[in-house]
Amino acid sequence: MLSTMQDRPLTINSIFEHSARVHADSVVSTFMGETCRLATYQEVAGRAARLASALKRLGVNQGDRVGTFMWNSQEHLEAYFAIPSMGAVLHTLNLRLFPEQLTYIVNHAEDRLIIVDDSLVPLLARVAGDLKTVERYIVVGSGDAAALGDVLRYDDIIAAESDDFAWPDIDERSAAAMCYTSGTTGNPKGVAYSHRSTFLHSLAACAAFTFGFTEHDRILPIVPMFHANAWGLPYAGWMAGSDFIMPGRFLQAEPLCRLMETERPTFTGAVPTIWNDLLRLTETRPTDLSSLRMVICGGSAVPRSLMERFQERFGVPIVQAWGMTETSPLAAVAHTPRGIDAADEFEWRAKTGRIRPGVALRIVDGERILPWDGKSIGEIEVSGPWITASYYGDDTPDKFHDGWLRTGDVGT
Repeated sequence: MLSTMQDRPLTINSIFEHSARVHADSVVSTFMGETCRLATYQEVAGRAARLASALKRLGVNQGDRVGTFMWNSQEHLEAYFAIPSMGAVLHTLNLRLFPEQLTYIVNHAEDRLIIVDDSLVPLLARVAGDLKTVERYIVVGSGDAAALGDVLRYDDIIAAESDDFAWPDIDERSAAAMCYTSGTTGNPKGVAYSHRSTFLHSLAACAAFTFGFTEHDRILPIVPMFHANAWGLPYAGWMAGSDFIMPGRFLQAEPLCRLMETERPTFTGAVPTIWNDLLRLTETRPTDLSSLRMVICGGSAVPRSLMERFQERFGVPIVQAWGMTETSPLAAVAHTPRGIDAADEFEWRAKTGRIRPGVALRIVDGERILPWDGKSIGEIEVSGPWITASYYGDDTPDKFHDGWLRTGDVGT
């Protein structure tokens, strides 16, 4: 017996258009160093439509890859929605890769265009001569871009377009975005997220058992938008109608403290080094972070001492999350479970956490699946609707086992 339910595609378009209408007055703030420039969801959506129209005029077709070499900003958020929603594939480029790795991933993904912030032009120009498939560069901002030759300016190309773009129907299983692993062994490996996987991942991130986003939240994504889609925060936050506070290139402790004091985020996320730097600064510079209800931390193991010091000083919990580029990235979150005594809270939160609904986990020893008994130790394998089943253009069977992703991590 089949159900009577409708079958509508789960796409980034649907996230984008829903909140542009329902949460039209939610705000995206981009930090400029001293103050923020503001735009409503409705304004961001209009600019995203004009960007899509401009990209189409430049010859970008469905399935084409468009790279972004950008800080966390309003324009990057516009690209996050415009590119996948027009049927192309967003490829966020890691600013911190070695030149040879950056060259490899652009060529491997066959990016046709790259959108780049003007402050990052010198960094990209170092490898531009080796990028075989890139046809044009679109520069955000008015800074000097001569090092990239004849460029297009972001504001100019969208100013020439209408925001009445006819968004195409898209297969929910088609690629929406790409990220590459850090390539600690060999070349980086590409992961292509589908519209469906991104939609489901966003629902999981919004859920109360994960981050619990609502339209009352103000999200500060310090984690770079090239790092596994900023841990899914842009899509999940937009789905919920939350305000965004984009830090731009100002990622040092002092400007971040000023930004948080003035813009009053309720939620933020970053790697442990960011929070250690902030703790050191606030030893001599008192900072009010009372607006925060949750700080998410990942990218590497979060020391218990960091969690304890942060909560003691600011009264804000740091919650550890575990995942990989291959897992979109949310796989586990270390919320304190029911029944844990206060004395044991930090010991629990220093662990990887519990697997999120939608993600299946097993522990294996070679070909043997180990029992779920809290004692057996082996390699963690995961499976789920937002877990990759392969690498883009790379046949690496040793990373997959009977349809499960081998994480390379050991757990119990």
